Amino acid sequence: MKNNSKKSFRKIVYIVLIIIAVLSVVYIIKYFYDYYTSKNQSNLLNEVTISEQTNFLIENNLQESTTEPIKSERILKLEELKKQNDDIIGWVEIENTDINYPVLQSEDNDFYMNHNYKGEFSTAGAIFLDKDYNWSIPSSNLLIYGHNMKNSTMFQNLLNYNSIDYYYEHPIIRFTTLQEDAQYEIIGAFYSKVYFKTDTNVFKYYKFINAKNEDEYNSYIQNVKKASLYDTGISAQYGEQLITLSTCSYHTADGRFVVVGRKKVVE
Repeated sequence: MKNNSKKSFRKIVYIVLIIIAVLSVVYIIKYFYDYYTSKNQSNLLNEVTISEQTNFLIENNLQESTTEPIKSERILKLEELKKQNDDIIGWVEIENTDINYPVLQSEDNDFYMNHNYKGEFSTAGAIFLDKDYNWSIPSSNLLIYGHNMKNSTMFQNLLNYNSIDYYYEHPIIRFTTLQEDAQYEIIGAFYSKVYFKTDTNVFKYYKFINAKNEDEYNSYIQNVKKASLYDTGISAQYGEQLITLSTCSYHTADGRFVVVGRKKVVE
């Protein structure tokens, strides 16, 4: 009986070890797949090519016989990229970080949680703009979401803004659309969470997309400044375009980390 018990126990241990080994292999494969697909998105804009004629016009600050302003190479590449997926509405980049991705927008905020810029299933998802942003106005705040991936891709680098030194090294968010190539100066960075609907007297930053009036806009800015981990010395006035980047944080249940910027005025 004892020998049979030992054999049964060894068999169970053996099966458990096999299961652990298989799960480990699956995890490793998933890790590298997510890393590869995320990195592939970040290098995408550099891989897009434009015609030699168009490139010549850009380099020599010329334009074809049209009254339209000269488009930057970045905008022209974005136009080419949009042909792959009409949901692509822009490109977000923070220089010298891993944040360098196409931004998409769909009819809901769920699809690009687990689909990449091609619409293919991916646990890393894509960087996407809130569905309620209205381009015809345009809305006051570009609310953009991205996953916090363990392999440092997507919006994971946002959490580095918990340090003021990191902010000093990366004070600008660059956001390119088909209309313009703009820069945003960072106003603040803070920890937050997704609150219950019944929670009151809390800062639900994710509810602010278009200001109904000046008071609502100013209230948002005041809350950002109050919640920020440090003072950047930058604020915003009613009417100035804002950008808010949001990712998951594990400091609390349903935690979030948020970075907010205002559009830089071109002099």
